[in-house]
Amino acid sequence: MSEAVSRRSAMRLLAAAGTAGTALATGACAPGVPPGAGAPRTPPTAPAGAGAGAGAGAKGAARIDALLERLTLDEKTALLHGAPDPTSLGQAGYVPGVPRLGIPPLRLTDGPAGVRVTRPATALPAPVLLASAFDPALAREYGRVIGREGRALGQDVVLSPMVNLIRTPYAGRNFETFAEDPRLTADLVGEMIRGIQDEGLIATVKHFALNNQEHGRDTVDVIAAEQTLHETELRGFEAAVAAGAGAVMGAYNKVNGVHACESKPLLDELLRSGWGFDGWVMSDWDATHSTVAAIGAGLDMEMPGGTHFGAPLREAVRGGSVPESTVDLAVRRILATMDRFGLLAARPAARPPRDSAAGARTARKVATAGAVLLRNERGTLPLIGAAARSIAVIGPTGQVPFVGGGGSAHVTPDGADGPLTAIRRRAGNGSTVRYALGEDVYGRPLPAKLLTPAVDLEARAVEPGRVFSHEAEFRLAADDEWTLLVHYTGKRPVVRLDGRELFPVRQGVAEYFAGGLLGSAPDGMSVRRTTLALKAGTHRLAVTAEGGDKGQRFRLRHTTGATRAADLAEAVKTAKAARSVVLFAYEDATEGRDRTSLALPGGQERLIEAVAAANPRTTVVLNTSSSTTMPWLPRTGAVLQMYYPGQEGAGATADLLFGDVDPGGRLTQTFPADERATPVGGEPLRYPGVGGRQEYSEGIHAGHRWYDAQRVTPLFPFGHGLSYTTWQYEKLTVRPQRGGLRVEFTVRNTGRRKGTEVAQVYVGPSAELELDQPVRALAGYRRLVLAPGQAERVTLDINARALSSWDPEQHAWVLGSGRRQVFVGRSSRELPLRSKAVVASR
Repeated sequence: MSEAVSRRSAMRLLAAAGTAGTALATGACAPGVPPGAGAPRTPPTAPAGAGAGAGAGAKGAARIDALLERLTLDEKTALLHGAPDPTSLGQAGYVPGVPRLGIPPLRLTDGPAGVRVTRPATALPAPVLLASAFDPALAREYGRVIGREGRALGQDVVLSPMVNLIRTPYAGRNFETFAEDPRLTADLVGEMIRGIQDEGLIATVKHFALNNQEHGRDTVDVIAAEQTLHETELRGFEAAVAAGAGAVMGAYNKVNGVHACESKPLLDELLRSGWGFDGWVMSDWDATHSTVAAIGAGLDMEMPGGTHFGAPLREAVRGGSVPESTVDLAVRRILATMDRFGLLAARPAARPPRDSAAGARTARKVATAGAVLLRNERGTLPLIGAAARSIAVIGPTGQVPFVGGGGSAHVTPDGADGPLTAIRRRAGNGSTVRYALGEDVYGRPLPAKLLTPAVDLEARAVEPGRVFSHEAEFRLAADDEWTLLVHYTGKRPVVRLDGRELFPVRQGVAEYFAGGLLGSAPDGMSVRRTTLALKAGTHRLAVTAEGGDKGQRFRLRHTTGATRAADLAEAVKTAKAARSVVLFAYEDATEGRDRTSLALPGGQERLIEAVAAANPRTTVVLNTSSSTTMPWLPRTGAVLQMYYPGQEGAGATADLLFGDVDPGGRLTQTFPADERATPVGGEPLRYPGVGGRQEYSEGIHAGHRWYDAQRVTPLFPFGHGLSYTTWQYEKLTVRPQRGGLRVEFTVRNTGRRKGTEVAQVYVGPSAELELDQPVRALAGYRRLVLAPGQAERVTLDINARALSSWDPEQHAWVLGSGRRQVFVGRSSRELPLRSKAVVASR
């Protein structure tokens, strides 16, 4: 199924990309991509907002030369690693400048879904929701919001976009990236980078490369053959370089035996020599493992500190193991990029003000455009007539807004409504909208009388410098499952039950990133939880909380078998009393950990089964990070995939539920019918790896390509998404054109409502290529909005790159000439139009 992974071929990675490999085709994607976006990369012009004289032309090069001559070794190395920010805005990183030479500091912020600092910013929908719109022009608009806000909030560099493919549905950061398909990913990343940099903010594409999981990400050695790399993971990074990305972030993991941040085949031979990248490469945070090897391989900047590129680098230069010219080259790359963006200008451009209203408009536009209607039976949606006048809203995320995932993608919004508020507003006067919690994720107060001696642990305040301590007993009459939760504002209280500490501080990102929903309560308190099977009898509880310098508040809460049963019963009762049910289900993903199951967590599956049995007009709205298994699916009326919809998610969800807009999103990842039936299911060496080693033995068959090659039926295929109207495809013609194909067909709205459709074109393999090829590869798409009865003739040009495969013997793209089959339709598995045409060899 995939090419053999030879050590020699894999380590070489492709020493020379060749001219055929420098162009990333975008000619067949949706409108809005600038002409020439797929052409070989040319030197970029100064972005909007850059100061006078910006750019890396002759004048800029002379300016950099002059600076390098005056910089001391200490000053040079200070530019090559992070340091504490004396006036931090809560951003991810800081690099001090050299004031005496007019070199300003750099502030680097996280930003996959908006600018992550301590101040409010527009919380955009998760990138996976953006990608679901299949709209490169919208990706550029999304990028412009990040670019403007980053500049407005005092930042110079954004650590975004993330373009690692969705390889396994378990990966904890799937919501931060775009798709399982390399073609779609490449189109979208290029436009997002252009949008960010249009506003004068430096974009950083990450994580280079093969950082497709959180499990063991710091240590895993990912083995992938040359053809696999080029036809899957690398396409997005190549597109980023073609779009002029200012920076690249190296990954934590090893690639073919070498840490990504000290891989000469990746950083020097491929990225720079092969693709012509002229920006700088920084490490992921604490992903640098050496001094001499890393800088020699092409790593320019260590983040967030100077463990390897501080004093050790200066010592290496003075000792002769690192030539100072190597340091100069790294400094030159950083300064040249700063100069290109106007940061070295005598009068840098003024930072723009935030435009929160414009950001909110884009956030809502993206949330509605990317929403995917997975199922709609018995006219469950849209909510109209009697169905819109009597509604039960159920689930914790029906009331509490689920804005975004946890980790570096978390953004503090200006504000966010809960869906219940938006649904009540849209339903209007004369309608009844009832609410039931369904599942309690933040816990109920511990009854004071439960404990002996009695104490109120619901609203405790601990003054600065003081310590609160209490020990008590409680008795259970029967075995039970409890979830205990601590909410706190300062140092985490120590809670022991029968001598066991319930909420110990964990190591690394597992402690730092606790989720976008469950990690904090609606009032902003931090939250930690643990679930225990408690035996009947007496238990001892001990609580100690320190006030620290500022004092703090805390509360201890719980849920039990009895409270869960009561919540379920109340949800069923509420569902029975309503004409329609909208049940919100969640899965809280975060950087730092992978999912352990594709099922909904907690008791949500049981909740959906019970509510849908009570009222078959139940719509399940999914606020989840990635694909989800759905044993409850047949009982439901409709399922709407909203992922993490950002600060405007509530209003967007209401727009979709009531039919004010047509759901125009399509899946960018396959939803499996069974956890074992995925490209990595049942293959530990593929995921999560064995003994610290992982093999991409699925080869080029990423995502939907694997399902096609293995003839596995998914729950929902790549590209799937329903509409509130109906569509017809007809009159397909395919003819050769300039080394590629021109595909024409007609799409007709045959229903009674205005609707949005994403027409998709796939191509089959070439019999003339003796290389592994997909059964079908995405070659183009077009997003359409048509009125009832309206038809549009669609023309898509499929260029040579989309018809080529990577030859590991030639280290180049080779055209798949001869007779090729072309498929057109609504998803990778719904392709009513088919034709064949001959691709002429060049």
